[in-house]
Amino acid sequence: MAIAVALLVSADPVTIQQIGHALQDLSISPDICQEMPASIRLLNCRKFDAVVVDLQLGEQSGRVLNEVHLSPSNRTAVTFAISSSDPTTTSALRQRSSFVFERPLSALSISSTLKPAYGLILRERRRYFRHPVTVPVTILRQSKPEVLCHSVNISEGGMAVNTFAPLTASEDVRVRFTLPDHREPFLAESRICWCTTGQLGVRFVSLSQQHSSELQEWLSRRLEEMLPEFVTEKFQTAERSSITVLND
Repeated sequence: MAIAVALLVSADPVTIQQIGHALQDLSISPDICQEMPASIRLLNCRKFDAVVVDLQLGEQSGRVLNEVHLSPSNRTAVTFAISSSDPTTTSALRQRSSFVFERPLSALSISSTLKPAYGLILRERRRYFRHPVTVPVTILRQSKPEVLCHSVNISEGGMAVNTFAPLTASEDVRVRFTLPDHREPFLAESRICWCTTGQLGVRFVSLSQQHSSELQEWLSRRLEEMLPEFVTEKFQTAERSSITVLND
C-alpha cells in the first residue's frame, strides 16, 4: 500500500521510469501525466502530497508549478523540478520548487534528492491522513441537548461521525472523544462543516497544544503501521528528522 501520492508530470519515458521507480521504492505512488492540461485538471480536483515537474516541458512546466501554489488543496505539497538541458529555463523555474532533480539522472542522484524531502512528504501526508476508527463521541451544543454518536474516521483537522441528529453545517459545537489507548478525553472547539444523511463532518477549530501533539503522534503511529516493512525504518528516520527540523 502506498503511503503517499505524487503527481509526476513528464513526457520523457526514461525520466518517468527512473523517477517512478524511485518513488515506488519509498512507497509513494506516482500518478503519471504527460499532458499539461490534464495535469492542471488533476491539481484542481485531487490532493497530492508531492508534485514532480519536468522542466524539459519548457514554459508549460511553469504553469504547472504556478497551479500547485494556487491550488487550495495542493499549495503545501512538496514540489520537485527535474532540470532541463536549457540552463536559462532551469534557472528561471527551479526556484519555484522545493527540490531539484539534476540531469543526468541516476538512481543515486534521485535518491540523494528524495532523502531530505521524504520527511516533508510524510508530514504533508499526515496533515490530510484520515484514520478509520470507531470511538464514542459526544457533541456538546450551547443550550441544546448533547448528541451521542460514534466516529467514522479522524484526522489532525477533524473527524467524521455517524449520527442522525438534526445538526446543521456551520454550527459551532464542542466535541469530546477519547482515542484508543488514551485515558484522558479530548475536548475540541469545533464546527460542523458538512452534513449528509446519517453522517456529518466536524472541523477542529481549537484543540489544546497537548492534545494536538498527542493526536499528531497517534496518527503518525497509525500511518506507520500501514507502511510496508521495507519502508518502516525509512519512515521512522524521516519522521524524526522532520520533527527535529520543526523544533529547531
